[in-house]
Amino acid sequence: MTILIFIAVLWYSGLFFQTFFLHRYAAHQSFKMSRFGEKLCYILTWVTQGSNYLSAYGYGVMHRMHHAYADTEKDPHSPKYDHNLFTMMWRTKSIYQQINQQKVAIEEKFTKNVPKWEAFDRFASSWFSRLAWAVGYTAFFYIFATAWWQWLLLPVAYMMAPIHGVIINWFGHIYGYVNFKVSDTSKNLFRFDWLMMGEGYHNNHHKHGSRANFGGVRWHEIDVTYYIMLLLDKMRLIKLKPVAKVEREL
Repeated sequence: MTILIFIAVLWYSGLFFQTFFLHRYAAHQSFKMSRFGEKLCYILTWVTQGSNYLSAYGYGVMHRMHHAYADTEKDPHSPKYDHNLFTMMWRTKSIYQQINQQKVAIEEKFTKNVPKWEAFDRFASSWFSRLAWAVGYTAFFYIFATAWWQWLLLPVAYMMAPIHGVIINWFGHIYGYVNFKVSDTSKNLFRFDWLMMGEGYHNNHHKHGSRANFGGVRWHEIDVTYYIMLLLDKMRLIKLKPVAKVEREL
């Protein structure tokens, strides 16, 4: 049971900072927060993602490119132009690294106002940091695993952020239902997104990319992350942009 709880904590904590900080803040800037809050989110993203740490700059720029070029040859990740999910994620990894290490020229519209903390990113993305987290995960399993099958979850801990990416960027363009006709294959994976904290409402998001609320189109589309953001907004820890507070389109 301890191992299952550990995986669940890693899954939802890492996912929260991916969708809240990397996606809705860095890429789409659907809310504002203080410079201190931004730095704190960098650190908490590192703590929760660990060996899977993703840079706000690399993620933000790449995701903007995904929206601009969705399901075209320039899309950093599209099932339409990759033979399988493994080749797609390897290409995604390569493009992300090139962006994050600033080894490729990027148009200003993709980089404008994307948060950047280069010194911290170098540390958090280093092999030293990633391996240290991996050793920590392995030690935790060694101490608390009580059955052989629990060790099968260790690779999930190592690779959780890429797994999150596969669920949305591959399956979220193949399976599910559509609320809006858009120029790409994005779909809503779940009627109630209990697994991906709102990220599964992918078709809604591709229609209204700047909205903080990925759900809210149909009664059953509850975006848990958005309601956490509403609470943070009430507490004045963040400030939601007015357009992001629109609840329903249908």
